[in-house]
This record gives sequence, C-alpha cells and structure tokens, in this order.
Amino acid sequence: MSARRPSGVLAPVTTPFDSATGDVAPLHLKRNVATLLAAGLDGIVVSGSTGEAAALDADEQRLLIGTVREQLPDRTWLVAGAGGESTRQAVALSKAAALEGADAVLVRPPAYFAAATTPATLVDHYRALADASPVPVLIYNIPKYTHLPLAAGLLRQLADHENIVGVKDSSGDAKNLAAYRDAVPEWSVLVGSGSLLYAALEMGCEGGILAVACFAAALCAEVYTAFHCGNRERAGALQQRLAPLDREIVGKFGPAGVKAAMDAVGLYGGPCRPPLAPVSLAERERLGRLLAA
Repeated sequence: MSARRPSGVLAPVTTPFDSATGDVAPLHLKRNVATLLAAGLDGIVVSGSTGEAAALDADEQRLLIGTVREQLPDRTWLVAGAGGESTRQAVALSKAAALEGADAVLVRPPAYFAAATTPATLVDHYRALADASPVPVLIYNIPKYTHLPLAAGLLRQLADHENIVGVKDSSGDAKNLAAYRDAVPEWSVLVGSGSLLYAALEMGCEGGILAVACFAAALCAEVYTAFHCGNRERAGALQQRLAPLDREIVGKFGPAGVKAAMDAVGLYGGPCRPPLAPVSLAERERLGRLLAA
C-alpha cells in the first residue's frame, strides 16, 4: 500500500451541470480545475459534499474522476468521495475510483440507519472497506449532513490499519479537530472548515479540504504557504480575510453558495441539481459584494 499521506490545500470541487440539459459538463470541470491548480492548490477532491455527491450516479462519479485525472500533474492529489450506505457499496465505489485514477478515497459513514449504527459497526465498516480498497482511505466526519459524528476514539481503533491514512474533519469544532490530531498522530488530519485553516496548522494538521478554496484558491494557498515559511503574522492576517468568506458563503449556503461565488469570480458554478435550490438573486448580489471587498 502507498505510504503517501495527503497534505496542503485541496479543493472539493463542485460538479458543473449543463444549464440546459442538467448533465455533468466535463469541459467546465476541466477549466475550473486548471484555474484552481494555477492558483497554487495541492489537489482536487471530486464527488464530495460540495460536489453534490448524493445527487450523482455511479457513472457520473467515474466521469468526474477520469476527467480530473487527465488534468492533474504527477504527485498532485486526486481524492474521490466514495461514501455509501452499505459496506458493499462503498467498496464498489472505491474500486471504481481507483480504476479511474484516484489516489485516495474520502469515505463518510453510512447515515441512513444512523440510529442503529454503533461504534463497533463503524469500525467493522471502515476496516472492511480499507481491506478491499485498492487505494488509501481517508475517513470523513461531516455530521452536518450525516448526523453521525465520529468520535476521536473510533479513529484510534482504526489507526493500525495500513490503508487508512487520514481523516477530514468538517465538524467546524476546533476542540474536535484537536482531539483528532491527538488521537491519530500517524495520520494526515485535514480540516474541512476554511474558518479553521490557520488554527489547524497551529495544531500540526497537514492541511485542509476546503470548499472556500473553490472560489478563493489563491487566498487559501497563501495562508498555508505563509505559515510553512514561518510568517505566522501574514498567515494570520490572510486567515482573517478568509474566515468571513467561509462563514457567509460556505457555512450559510453550502454547494449553492459555493457555485454562486464561483460564478462571481469568473469560474463556472452553474446550477445545482434539483431539488437543491440556487441562492436568490439578492443573495447572489450580496455575495458578489462580499467577494469584491
């Protein structure tokens, strides 16, 4: 198994849909990815929460991975979301992602039967998945959507598996992030909230998978670079510019807000897939002013 662990800032890209047909639009995806990489990002995540993964079918997910793989230089991370409601489904998605060229998979916990899920069944799920996945696994904590927060102790139980290399924490809770960092020092711990990027780096986390990087890529990359060059003061000042964008756009509006912001900065955001609604015209105008400021 690969010993590489992801680090730096990765963008969990939106899935561009054609405004007329509603189909995935690969050309727009290629253009967006090229722009994000040119801004200094370290990798791309497809079929994540910001990518509206729950609204995609398996063929569309494979198309996204293959399309982005063609765009990425060697050593640039391509991570694919592979969360499923059964272990069998997650394994199948992970194998398909590997065939299309993903370097790793990002796997949320099964959530539909969350009330009947126990820490023991989750450990079994992730172990079986990691045994079967041809590429390394990143565990994904996203309680906003799954309503199933993953405890730091659960990660500790999985820390000895050689094919689990990291965790993304999108809880937005700095204390939870710190607990993750302490629980699995051998893993990459990646923050999922742009508001906490600087704090995560101070904790010793390896970086972040940040929706705000879809429309403020250079700013995210600059925070990371300044911190690792030893210029904490500059990194902190840049973080103060980043945090309101994350709170007001990503935090309040999710994928629809990210797509609106991408449109505002000259990328292709485009429509969401129904029934996920777009942001209102008034909110689009407000987000545009926030970005311009």
